[in-house]
Amino acid sequence: MTLPLDGLIVADFSRVLAGPYATTMLADLGARVIKVERPGSGDDTRSWGPPWTDNTASYFESANRNKESVGLDLGNADDLVLARELAHRADVFVENFRPGALGKFGLDYESVQRANPGIVYCSISGFGSGGGAHLPGYDFLVQAVGGLMSITGDPDAAGGTPMKSGVALVDVLTGKDATIGTLAALHARHTTGRGQHVEVNLLSSLLASLVNQASGYLATGNAPGRLGNAHPSIAPYELLPAGDGPLAIACGNDGQFRKLASVLGNESLADDPRFATNAARVQHRPALAEALGALLAAEPAERWVEQLLAAGVPAGSVGSIADGFALAERLGLEPLIDVGEGRPAQVRHPISYSDTPVTTYVAPPRLAEHDQRIRDWLQQEES
Repeated sequence: MTLPLDGLIVADFSRVLAGPYATTMLADLGARVIKVERPGSGDDTRSWGPPWTDNTASYFESANRNKESVGLDLGNADDLVLARELAHRADVFVENFRPGALGKFGLDYESVQRANPGIVYCSISGFGSGGGAHLPGYDFLVQAVGGLMSITGDPDAAGGTPMKSGVALVDVLTGKDATIGTLAALHARHTTGRGQHVEVNLLSSLLASLVNQASGYLATGNAPGRLGNAHPSIAPYELLPAGDGPLAIACGNDGQFRKLASVLGNESLADDPRFATNAARVQHRPALAEALGALLAAEPAERWVEQLLAAGVPAGSVGSIADGFALAERLGLEPLIDVGEGRPAQVRHPISYSDTPVTTYVAPPRLAEHDQRIRDWLQQEES
């Protein structure tokens, strides 16, 4: 089976998460991804444990499958020759060094492009290559300064503090943007015959991902605050207390709310002027939550989930990551894949393709696992 990116060579000079996540997506789609690592230590995330696997930290394994690993010391003249040769042979070059840092090695975009005009060169940074070039780009920091923390966590009234997402969400979003930008530039190359420099940064990806919250601020000039699990524009769209614990209810329209009121045995709620429309429910959210909580207390969460879903009301109990995988299995989404060699399972490529499905998964490489093979290839004359 031919995959969409079969035949493409990706020189992966990135580390940690955003860059490696992007190159994993490209590798899943068939590109040959050659990961350049520091000899002896490798990608920073190889040491980010626990948890550990038989190979390295599980953090590293989350974003480095389907790749080959070579150890190249850019400070070593012979290794630098090989690194430049890899850049000259590649279709795609991905890096997340400090902006400008690769220039002293002749691996910056301008240098690589002169020798390889078709290169799609993707640079990933924290705050761009202009005024923010000197700033360190870490997901946690960007969640803080970019506004995501300001809308995440318990409301101020409840004595809460700003809270980061439970995963390095900005890195992941930026990695996806890097993948999109790289694929767009590869497509443009079919028309122009030229590559180009693709730049993404954590702050821009975060701001773009704020969608309705950013739009609300731009429309009103008022920066939104934390609402906990409530939604700024929809109600009820939050966690509410059932008889044995929290229940997630997401009513996106007035019809769903009327069904909710019916299942809870109080249809008059849908006719109450405070709750008859979504705008009214948002305005009177505390009163709405109190009324719903009193009704929901009569049954455990799972009992309500069954009844509400049967009535067409989006609802669910709060589960763990294990519960999330179990649900995906029950729904036939096949969330896990085997990478062999006794290694832990991995999360399946998230996209399905009718003609070119991703079916081959290779375990994340051991440090410099393919060193000799790649060195031999780079030292051979191109055919």
